[in-house]
Amino acid sequence: FNLNMDMIDINKRAVHLCGMNIKENNIIGNTFVSNIYDNVNKKYDFIVTNPPIRAGKKIVYEILMEARNFLKTNGTMYIVIHKDQGAKSTVKDLEKYYDVTVLNKIKGFFVIKCILH
Repeated sequence: FNLNMDMIDINKRAVHLCGMNIKENNIIGNTFVSNIYDNVNKKYDFIVTNPPIRAGKKIVYEILMEARNFLKTNGTMYIVIHKDQGAKSTVKDLEKYYDVTVLNKIKGFFVIKCILH
């Protein structure tokens, strides 16, 4: 891959494992610990997330709605969320800030593309 990416998580072990995967797969990138966007200080072309549903709707929506502050112009966020975890209502709420397309529905999981308005 010729991608430069950052991978963040609040869990130190997850960040460590991501770092190992980056090295093993010869990907150019960084990993760091961050509580949502607290330690993020730049903008991205893409944000990809499988939000931690068990953290609660408030946290999930903070991740999804605040992503717009960390996307470049015409930046895109990709989300995976299960229909039983509020995928349909989340799509409607995302439409306030993004052009939303459901790319696929697989075994109850929605793959959602959100382009910044």
